[in-house]
Amino acid sequence: MISSTILIIIGFILLSKGADFLVDGASEIAKKFHIPEIVIGLTIVAVGTSMPELVVSVTSSTQGHSDIAIGNIVGSNIANMFFILGICSIIKPLKFKKETRVFEMPFTIIVTIILFIMCINGKEKVITQGEGICLLIICVGFILYNLAISKMTETIDNTEKIIEITIGKSEEIKWYESFFKIIIGILSLKVGGDFVVNNCVIVARLLGITEQMISLTIVAFSTSLPELITSIVATKKNQTDIAIGNILGSQIFNIVLIIGVSAALNPINYSALYNSNIILLIAGSFLMWIFPYIGRKNRKIRNEMTRADGILFVVTYIIYLIQVVRCK
Repeated sequence: MISSTILIIIGFILLSKGADFLVDGASEIAKKFHIPEIVIGLTIVAVGTSMPELVVSVTSSTQGHSDIAIGNIVGSNIANMFFILGICSIIKPLKFKKETRVFEMPFTIIVTIILFIMCINGKEKVITQGEGICLLIICVGFILYNLAISKMTETIDNTEKIIEITIGKSEEIKWYESFFKIIIGILSLKVGGDFVVNNCVIVARLLGITEQMISLTIVAFSTSLPELITSIVATKKNQTDIAIGNILGSQIFNIVLIIGVSAALNPINYSALYNSNIILLIAGSFLMWIFPYIGRKNRKIRNEMTRADGILFVVTYIIYLIQVVRCK
């Protein structure tokens, strides 16, 4: 128990430093290649912070632990949506760009609904290898969309703001140093996430907690730590587009990439006990989408997720955790 606790602490340190490296490196790349922050957040940062979920779900799927494979993703997405997005908007109200409201938010809802349909479709309730491949095709399409956006969007004003915050306006960016920061950040997040996840599971099992409850709570929250820390760091540095892109991108990649890879390698058995969790996730995604459009008489808070919205999401997540613990 003591050794596991020490490794959990080390994991948190690696997660914290990894987030710093990843955000700084990604911001510098955005400046160097004139790529929008939101695209960086939706791709490089999102995939990097989703690595713990990828490792856990793929390993669980290939070893026949379907509860952990699916529960990890559903629980992580709920944590991303309600807790992480909520915390970030409490720190600083999050302003959503038009492209995010028009495409990324609805796309998040759509892929979540697709996952739900795949889960409940058929008598055996299995996400098949064919469905996994379909999710991977959607993943490729999403990446191509972001590449197209990065070429079409002019970001000179945004990137000037980034450079002033991160490395100073007069300092020249060396792309290889920025890529090195991203790699170090991703590796630190990966190792830190593994330390936290593996040892949290050990402690949980010593305390007699069930596998399904572990996947929805401890494993899900632990694998979401990279997203949490990275998004908080980005928000504090006024790089809210990276924070938003990280959260939305992680939501999407967790489904189309991680569930896609896991199911393509080995069909995932689905339990109907997860239905209410996915419905909550769909409802939260829809609510996030309509926040910028409701009750915004003040022009200053239009297209924003306000601190009040963030508090609502965090409280919802706390209630959700209490209900999961009670039911299990």
